[in-house]
Amino acid sequence: MEPKVYRVQGMTCGGCAKHVEKALRSVPGVTGVAMDVAQGTATIDGPATFEAMAASVAAAGYEMAGPA
Repeated sequence: MEPKVYRVQGMTCGGCAKHVEKALRSVPGVTGVAMDVAQGTATIDGPATFEAMAASVAAAGYEMAGPA
């Protein structure tokens, strides 16, 4: 399965990226996460649904948009 890249709004620093990464790693089906603060993206491995990942990111205080 190819990794998916999504935009994350509100992520402005390394601390933000760590919060988003932790939220994403808690989602069942996420097997890997790589954050890019400069680009405002998260690259995600695994079969987790966009809806589940977006809900977890929203609970952490950020917004996950569609594919980058």
